[in-house]
Amino acid sequence: MTDPSKYKRKQCLNYSSEQKKERTSYQKPYRLLVNHSMLRVKDPKASVAFYEHLGMKLVNQFTFPDNKFDLYFLAYDSPRAVSHGNHWTDREGIIELTHNYGTENDPNYKSHNGNREPKGFGHVCISVDNIQAACQRLTDAGYKFQKRLEDGRMRHIAFALDPDEYWVEIIAQNPVESTENVTTTDLETYRMNHTMIRVKDKDASLKFYQDVLGMKLMRTAENPSAEFNLYFLGYGEAPAEGKTAGKEGLLELTWNYGTEKQEGKVYHNGNDQPQGFGHVCVSVDDLNAACQRFDEKGVNWKKRLTDGRMRNVAFVLDPDDYWIEVIQNEKYGKPPGQY
Repeated sequence: MTDPSKYKRKQCLNYSSEQKKERTSYQKPYRLLVNHSMLRVKDPKASVAFYEHLGMKLVNQFTFPDNKFDLYFLAYDSPRAVSHGNHWTDREGIIELTHNYGTENDPNYKSHNGNREPKGFGHVCISVDNIQAACQRLTDAGYKFQKRLEDGRMRHIAFALDPDEYWVEIIAQNPVESTENVTTTDLETYRMNHTMIRVKDKDASLKFYQDVLGMKLMRTAENPSAEFNLYFLGYGEAPAEGKTAGKEGLLELTWNYGTEKQEGKVYHNGNDQPQGFGHVCVSVDDLNAACQRFDEKGVNWKKRLTDGRMRNVAFVLDPDDYWIEVIQNEKYGKPPGQY
């Protein structure tokens, strides 16, 4: 399977005059965003259509015909979106789809969704205004569900399946009871809320994401009866009363009690075989300075800025060996190398 981190990227977006002006105003201290989450897909046409049906827009695309793969970046970009009009590196809540040429015609190709063994990545999550109407709209379009609203005891969330059977959690921005009889949904209110990964040791993971990557713990959901906890982290200010449904670009860590006592690796990072989920990406205001700081923090590197031909991205490893890509937020300056 092709590893996109090995190659140079060809950028397919032009800067607006306003964005060019913004790029000259570099500022301190560090400004970080959870920019995107990457998923490998079989058929980009089907996958892009699914996420566009959820109201997302293709905000950038990189093509690499020589290396036989393309990258598609989808995000919410309506006038009411959090990052409307921003450069792709100056956003949170992007979904990056990686397509390796030929998989769409391979009857044996199947992306690993992380919820079959070996487990690791869990889902991406979209928050919506009227959850019943939003789910009905997906059903009417012929899309499948892993869990419908009415299934099980948790009647306030659903899990749709994208064309590769990645789980897409649907959560409500408004009380479920108040939208029960509402039949319309406004795509401009949707948010790409979070990405979920399972972690072995909550203390090690929380320390890494807070102390090394500088995230804040926005919300904790403890479930002792079911023996798991959820930790929601991100950048910016924590919302009042832990109401995170209106935010974008959060990272959800799922910790199942007792996994920290198991020997060796517990979870699959998605880049070892079988492949599916690839990485979470953080954009920073000063890529060289950020990588120097990570060195001082003693991180484990998958790829340093100076490794290989691609000098504009780095990859660090979290305690479970999930890959964290680090890129330059081009609002604050040019990357060390060109895409």
